[in-house]
Amino acid sequence: MNSLPEHAAGASVDAREVSYYDALAATWWDHSGPFWPLHRLNILRTQWLVERIAEHFGRDAASDAPLRGLRIVDVGCGGGILAESMAAHGASVTGIDVVTKNIRIAQSHATTSNLDIAYRCTTAEDLAATNERFDVVLNMEVVEHVADLPGFMTACTTLVGDGGMMFVATLNRTPKSWLFGIVGAEYVMRWLPRGTHRWSLFRTPAEIDELLTKDGLEVVASTGVQVNPITRRFSLCASKSVNYMLGASRKP
Repeated sequence: MNSLPEHAAGASVDAREVSYYDALAATWWDHSGPFWPLHRLNILRTQWLVERIAEHFGRDAASDAPLRGLRIVDVGCGGGILAESMAAHGASVTGIDVVTKNIRIAQSHATTSNLDIAYRCTTAEDLAATNERFDVVLNMEVVEHVADLPGFMTACTTLVGDGGMMFVATLNRTPKSWLFGIVGAEYVMRWLPRGTHRWSLFRTPAEIDELLTKDGLEVVASTGVQVNPITRRFSLCASKSVNYMLGASRKP
């Protein structure tokens, strides 16, 4: 793939990643397909996100629509799995992705689900250039797929409005993450298609923290994530040696 004529392009866009997810786009909502781990993870991460967001903005996480009135952008939204979860909790959601097929799938599924979500095929950099700002920026399972991490992170932090938050979820770059996240998940158990991840692009919590701090955000919440290989159930844990999530806030 030498060019991106049908996709959003930019310095952080990795053509190899675009080609990979373009080929899988039709399977986003197949709960037994290649994205089944993301569907299961989404249950856990949605609860964690809603609780952290509600706490930050003084909401009751147990209410019917705890995110009502909040503007959220899901960067690298894929087929809209997380975007729909946020909209179901009352948020006004924008989803962006650089893969055209992803956006089409997301739009179609949101219509079927009777959810009003604004989807755009664009980059974080281009959206940031419009001066549009959000209460919450979701940067989940994306940073390990971009070509220019510092530039991408700056664009994402720019999207965070005064007093807003950004959440980052990714895989740590450790021997354990290579063993479990690549060898185990892609080759032994075959939970993910081979080539889903490149260990060299995994990001450590310290690297993400440094980029957030540089752009005026402070990490205020963090957790590790683990999966039981027998039950395939995801849960929170203290260790961030494989998967982890960070929440950062910008002071008003």
